[in-house]
Amino acid sequence: MIFQLAWRNIWRNPRRTVVISTAVVIGVWSMVFLGALMRGISDGMIRNGIAAMTGHIQIHRAGYRADPVIENSMVDTEIVESALDKSLPSGAWWTRRIRVNAVAANARHSAGVTLVGVEPDWEARVSFIGNAVTQGRYLSPDDPRGIIVGEALLDKFETRLGRKLIVMSQDTDKEIASRAFRIVGVFQAEMEATEKEFVFINLPAARKLVKLDGGCSEYAMILPDDKTVPNTIRVLKEKFPEDLEVVAWNELLPLLTAYLGIMDGFIAIWYVVVFVAMGFGIVNTTLMAVFERMREFGLMKALGMKPWWIVRDVLMESFILLLMGMVIGNVLGVASIQALSGGLNLTAFAEGAEYAGMSRIIFPSLYARDVFLANAVVFGLGLLISLYPAVKAARFTPVEAMARN
Repeated sequence: MIFQLAWRNIWRNPRRTVVISTAVVIGVWSMVFLGALMRGISDGMIRNGIAAMTGHIQIHRAGYRADPVIENSMVDTEIVESALDKSLPSGAWWTRRIRVNAVAANARHSAGVTLVGVEPDWEARVSFIGNAVTQGRYLSPDDPRGIIVGEALLDKFETRLGRKLIVMSQDTDKEIASRAFRIVGVFQAEMEATEKEFVFINLPAARKLVKLDGGCSEYAMILPDDKTVPNTIRVLKEKFPEDLEVVAWNELLPLLTAYLGIMDGFIAIWYVVVFVAMGFGIVNTTLMAVFERMREFGLMKALGMKPWWIVRDVLMESFILLLMGMVIGNVLGVASIQALSGGLNLTAFAEGAEYAGMSRIIFPSLYARDVFLANAVVFGLGLLISLYPAVKAARFTPVEAMARN
């Protein structure tokens, strides 16, 4: 009976009902849709960070991260590789690299780059480079003079496939070593900065260049599930000597970790702003309805209706309005996300997006916990603020109600 009475009451003034429902719909839609968009930005930043030569976990010699020179590379690698083969979960992949600062030059240009010596087959499973070559070919294991460069670096150097590129770096004797490589492939990354930063050669060629026989700068690994990272790090630390560091991706990318924390804060602030705006609309409109029905509430109390019943009746009306708005808002939110399932292209704003570490294309990510939180905030706090007009209606006395024109 209460539900039926409330349903009839909310449609006594259809315009008012539509106004309140629209406020709820817009609030829920904006929470769900914009929350998914911001989560998509966060997920893209994490994917880019992990794929761009970071991985889920890295292993270095102690002091390498503070001073990434070739002298701080790992020489005895047998203990590391044995532990990785035994300790990593099923489905994980690892690779070894030499990573040093270098200078790339041709007849017209020169620029600082990060020279990465890789094992092509293993590296393709761990980082983006295996599927990123858009021109030419990927490195082959027996390719001592081949080099892969980014599309942006190729344009900057005004060169093309097949041309030579001189790479200079410091070797283990602290001497400047240089060697000519031929561009065999060009890669395209999510961020233009990555294309300008990294150049890739074979691991044996890198060892020969810097005179590091049998060693490497780092081990990087990709795990099948992000949740296994803490336990894997704990297991690896127990097996390695103290002069080796085992570091998770979030420690390797502190700026990205800070961005993610800020993003969570933005989502929370947005929820608060939307709810406050929506809450004022619900309270004001419900109060108007209550005062317009003062004589009705007074008559109910004169006929013996208890104050709690009046509170329950007003709350039931708010419940129905909130429920209708939430259903429509969620449907519109999911529909908006589906409409952008192909991604939101920010290529026109690539420089600004890359400055923040964002991808050129954003794919919205719908998290169940975000949808639950948005609906819980709207529903729970919506009923809470509806208590004020409900209690106001219950306090009307028959005399006050009859005296009202």
